[in-house]
Amino acid sequence: MTGYMKGLNLHGVGDLRYDDLPIPVPQSDEVLLKIKAVGICGSDIPRVFVSGTYHFPTIIGHEFAGVVAETAPEDAKLKGKRASVFPLIPCHKCAACREGNFAQCVSYDYYGSRRDGAMAEYLAVKKENLCFLPDAVTYEEAAMNEPAAVAIHAFRRSGAQKGDTILIYGVGTVALLLAQWAKAQGVKNIILAARSDEKCAFAKNLGFPLTINVERDDLDKLVMEVTAGRGVEVAFEGTGQSLPWEKCLALTQSFGTVVSLGNPVGDMSLSQKGYWRIMRQELRLVGTWNSSFGKLENDWRLALQAMSEKKLQPAALITHRFPLAEYTEAFGLMRDKREMFVKVMFCL
Repeated sequence: MTGYMKGLNLHGVGDLRYDDLPIPVPQSDEVLLKIKAVGICGSDIPRVFVSGTYHFPTIIGHEFAGVVAETAPEDAKLKGKRASVFPLIPCHKCAACREGNFAQCVSYDYYGSRRDGAMAEYLAVKKENLCFLPDAVTYEEAAMNEPAAVAIHAFRRSGAQKGDTILIYGVGTVALLLAQWAKAQGVKNIILAARSDEKCAFAKNLGFPLTINVERDDLDKLVMEVTAGRGVEVAFEGTGQSLPWEKCLALTQSFGTVVSLGNPVGDMSLSQKGYWRIMRQELRLVGTWNSSFGKLENDWRLALQAMSEKKLQPAALITHRFPLAEYTEAFGLMRDKREMFVKVMFCL
């Protein structure tokens, strides 16, 4: 396929343009994907307005789904198949890759930051990164395969069990998908710590009544009431900030687990009291990043299966939909926080 397409091309920090671009030509290990839906990740906001990408210009976007539009003759059976795409491209040479731990690859590539991504009409993608969709999963749902897989991976890393009480600090896309997955796994109580009445109302409408606005109400009191004074078995810190992290440490019971899930917004600090809490309660600290996409463990396929079975309902988190041409409004909404949003998505 030859010709031109439209795409969101980042030419420099704060310089995002809706450009005419050549349709990419797939290499022998790639197919050409017609993009149908692509989400704006929270990380895309600093990427566009603060830090930039690894080179300029770069087409951004790493949460996406589409349909295979063009293949090499030997891969003709793939044409017309619907797929989401694991955005991390492993080197396949390092020790982590040899063990199937692609998220820990020491020399990885990445759609939407290190190479061109999916906020365009077409993208050439690695065949091995395709994740084919069940019939019941829509393109919009599949475009949230990435945050859903991140949520499932965090839950699996946490060791949370059926009947536990968990705390999730932060009410963003990953946090709400994590709450949905935890509920489907039989977690007894899911406490969500939000920082606005709008986010509280949104989470409660999704079926999470133990959501609290920590800017106004007493999170400690709620946790202790729900857990009979013991604290939660597992706390997920989803904001990347020091004070919420300390709060998670304070509200986790002895021998419990605190999961670092949120990307840090800057340097983080830990008080002596927080450090004593880790030591004396013998807390388990767990880091989680990205998701698994291997043969033995695959959070992506698990997430799609859960969507197909309605255990995960990502479409309920889409608060705003835009065509690519309205990118200024979409990114401005998120940057300036002009109104409550959870997932903002481009639909092509």
